[in-house]
Order: sequence, then structure tokens, then C-alpha cells
Amino acid sequence: MMNRKHNSLRPFTLLSARKAAAIATAVLTSVLLAACGGGSDGDLAATAKSADDLPDSTAKASTSTSIFYGANGRNTNGGAYDATAVTTQLAQLQDLGAKIYRNDVYSLTSAKVVAKMAQTMAASGVTVYPVIMLGTGYNNEQDAYNAGYNLGKQVAGTYKYKYYEVANELESQALTGNVDGTNWSHYRNQPYVVARGVIRGLIAGVKSVDGSAKIIVNGTWLHYSFFQMLMDGSQPDGTRGHPTVSWDITAWHWYSDQGDMTHACGGTGCYDMLGVLHSFGKPVWINEFGVRPNYGSDSQIASYMAGNRMMAQFQSVASKYNIQSIQAFELYDDSEGAFGLMKSDGQTPKDAYWAYKNFVATHPM
Repeated sequence: MMNRKHNSLRPFTLLSARKAAAIATAVLTSVLLAACGGGSDGDLAATAKSADDLPDSTAKASTSTSIFYGANGRNTNGGAYDATAVTTQLAQLQDLGAKIYRNDVYSLTSAKVVAKMAQTMAASGVTVYPVIMLGTGYNNEQDAYNAGYNLGKQVAGTYKYKYYEVANELESQALTGNVDGTNWSHYRNQPYVVARGVIRGLIAGVKSVDGSAKIIVNGTWLHYSFFQMLMDGSQPDGTRGHPTVSWDITAWHWYSDQGDMTHACGGTGCYDMLGVLHSFGKPVWINEFGVRPNYGSDSQIASYMAGNRMMAQFQSVASKYNIQSIQAFELYDDSEGAFGLMKSDGQTPKDAYWAYKNFVATHPM
């Protein structure tokens, strides 16, 4: 789901900082200093439904409410996911101890597939939620907003989820180049404005059906300035007073080549990214974490995943940074690569499967 070619140590050319002070808050500055040592399938006319008419994500759920441990799936994207029964995926998630399952939707058709899966899994205590995939291929913010609104309304009309994630790493598409994303000047204005339109539209579309929906936004690496601009109504051309965006959960994606999330070093310095995210004042989710397939052997990958730069770290600092959920990428190997806890046959556990399972069993949350 993320840019799998993303590099953790990016070269950087310093640009003007004429607006950095206006964007950064005092609490964020202190965090940084401390750390330094898409589209649809063409059917956009969703049938209007009230949220009360939809299947309920909490119906018949198990008594356990913890969603700390979870995983990513890619149902409707082919491969093992489409070939493996939902009941089998559910049994695998239950065996792992994973209680939340993230899946992408990109059209009304895919939304209906994931909605049916969500209803099945909710009855056994596993929460499914969608990440609504929509890109930035629009001419202006209004067009982007309209497309987002229509797709968001469609998705919310298929099932009453508790959580909706709006788009995927759009901030990466707005970068000026190989930069950290820690300053407003690291972003191009037009792609930023379009991305803002997509996010605003998706949120409005979801909320038009389900006013109680919890909204998740996500990013990766050091790209936090994008979200500061969303919050304060500024944009990369230096102007202010634009539409603002609010959300309920800040999610982030983190991979082995990006190193220690509490001391992540790019061209502009080193950052406690968990501290940065916590400073936004929202619960934090790490809803993609994984080890690059080229990291080493299966056993080395498993050790890293459960180790002190991933699961062990996230679990140990969860209360400090208000981390409410961590979700492995991903359940099965697929076209994204051999990131899976299981092989692409949807049946064979890898070393990472056992490492994940054992960690969850010995570190209840």
C-alpha cells in the first residue's frame, strides 16, 4: 500500500524556511529537538442509506475490545486473498491474536466485497475497516473533493464501520522530490491542494452517511508537515486561510529500512516520529509495519519484526505515545512482495507468523 521503494535516508537540499515557524507548534519543536541526538468503477450513484440501516460493525462481537494487534489484507486485489475463504482468513487472524484487519477499497464493487467480509468477521470479534484508495489525478481541488465525496459516500453506504481511513500516503505524491517532508516548502502546491480536496471529500462523503464514523489519515517517513498544513489551513505557496481538515486517528507506516521510529534520521536531522505524531493530539496507529523482503532470511525478518525497532518497541512505548493499534503488513505474500506472515498460497506460515503470534501471546494489551 505504501511506496515500497521508499528510502529511509534521503539526500536533502535545504530550502527557504519562511513559513516553518508559523506551522510548527511549540510542543512539536520540543519533540524534534529532543529526538535529534484510485478511482471508482464508474458506479458513483450510491443508494442513500442512513447509518442505522446498515449492518453494524459491533453486532455479535466478542467481549474483547482490544485492537492493539492487527494485520493488513488486500482482499479484492487478487492472489491468495481472493482465493482464500473469509472464514479461513478469520481463523488465521484469530490464531495470530490479531483483532483488527485493514483492507483497501477503491470502488463500490470492492467496497461491497469488504463489507461482506467485515460483517462475517465482526461476529467473531475481528474488526475490519477500509482504507479508501483514491489518487490525485484531478485538475483542481473541487474536482478532487467531488470524487472523494462520491466514493466516501459509497463505501459508508455498504456497511457501518467504526473506522474509515481516507486515502493512502497522498503526502508522498505532493513532495518536491527526494526530501524529508518536514517543512511546508518540501511540497508542491498543486498536488497538495488536490490531495487536500480528496481527503476533505472522502471525509464529507463518509460523514454524510455515518456521522459517528472515526476518521483515520495516514502518512509515512518524516512527512509530517503535510498534516500540519491540513490542520492550520496553510499550503505550500505560503498562503493561509484555506479549508482545514480534522480527523480522529493519526496513522503512520513504518518499514525496516526506515530504522528507529523514535530516532529517524533524514537530511534535515533526526526526529522522534512517534513524538511528532503524538503532538497532533490524536491517538496514534502504526497501521502498516513490516520488514523489507531483502532484509535477510525468513528467520532474520521474523526477529526484526518482533524486535526492539518494531513490535517490542511499539508495545513498550504505547502508553507514552498513545499508540492504540499496530498492524502488520501483511497477512499473505502477494504482488506487493514477500511481506506476508504467510506464503502466497494462503496456507503456509512463515517464520514471521510464529514470531508475531508468540509476541502477541506474551505481550497482551
